[in-house]
Amino acid sequence: MAKEDPYKVLDVSQSSSADEIKKAFRKKAMQYHPDRNQGDSSAEQKFKEVNEAYDILKDDQKRAAYDQFGHAAFEGNNNAASGFSAGGFADIFDEMFGDFTGRGRTSSGSIQGSDLRYNLEISLDDAHVGLETRIRVPTSVICDSCNGSGAKKGTQPITCGTCQGRGKVRVNQGFFTIERTCPNCNGAGRIIESPCEVCGGTCAIRKEKTLEVTIPAGVEDGMRIRLSGEGEAGTRGAPPGDLYIFISVGLHPLFSREDSDIFCTVPIPMTTAALGGTVEVPSIDGSRAKVTIPSGAQSGHRMRLRGKGMNGLHGKSRGNMYIELQVETPVNLSKEQKQKLEEFRETLKNRGKVTGKSTSPESEGFFTKAKEFWNDLTD
Repeated sequence: MAKEDPYKVLDVSQSSSADEIKKAFRKKAMQYHPDRNQGDSSAEQKFKEVNEAYDILKDDQKRAAYDQFGHAAFEGNNNAASGFSAGGFADIFDEMFGDFTGRGRTSSGSIQGSDLRYNLEISLDDAHVGLETRIRVPTSVICDSCNGSGAKKGTQPITCGTCQGRGKVRVNQGFFTIERTCPNCNGAGRIIESPCEVCGGTCAIRKEKTLEVTIPAGVEDGMRIRLSGEGEAGTRGAPPGDLYIFISVGLHPLFSREDSDIFCTVPIPMTTAALGGTVEVPSIDGSRAKVTIPSGAQSGHRMRLRGKGMNGLHGKSRGNMYIELQVETPVNLSKEQKQKLEEFRETLKNRGKVTGKSTSPESEGFFTKAKEFWNDLTD
């Protein structure tokens, strides 16, 4: 199945800035997040495509590679040095000029370990204060029995007689001399006559590692953390790969987030909206903040609480908290309460007639415009 163009997946252009791509990613990630689309397999697939697209476009090297070669740039051997796979292009250069990518099989036959990915979901509260946690990662580690040689205890691999331990052989093709991987030892430079009984000659065994991970305060959804050397084991003395932890921040029952700012919808009684007053609202750090509601407040009125947002990443200043008022209409009224409201409505009408000022200017303005619109239709 052909992979989607990451620019199309995020609805951005090749000229889009890093900030524009970041904003587009957040919008798409929120739209297709599994927590918002439970049981929707198509949304889950979209969420995966959005993350894969952002993984390419947020990295300057990966983005440049995609712009030049498309998805072919990421096929084939993994290139941790540059952060992307060189694929078929590396294979061609490898054949003619030796190792092109700087990673993978060396002249001694050793192969650097592959990188691993671990998806970690945390709460918005943990993203605010930071988190120290343990994760269990299935991976490969150097075989203890053979110490990574691949040979049975008491034996050692022997030098390949075909390539004399180089792992490569030279073949003349017309005017050119091409260097190829040795067909006898498959580039290892050595032959294992008696494979290790534990790892079967692979030099590594499968194992689950437990790692301590520190998530910094202020981390955002989609960010990744690299643990150097915690990936798959390398062979024959080659270094291991890296482990990349991809952070997913779950939805919060009260707050939503944009960068370091948080947003909260606060319902207030109709009487408080009309007369004014104070309400207590929770903040992300667990404290309470008293907010003064002005008289005549309407639904949608937004208020800012400075420094009550998310902690900034790497010591940056804390964001703000924005609350949006939602005026709640009373329900389940008694007969007496309804009668009081009827009387109150009449007093509003009478006051308007006496003062000439409307007590509900927005609704009256709307219905005046609606009346004019209907009159225009009938004229």
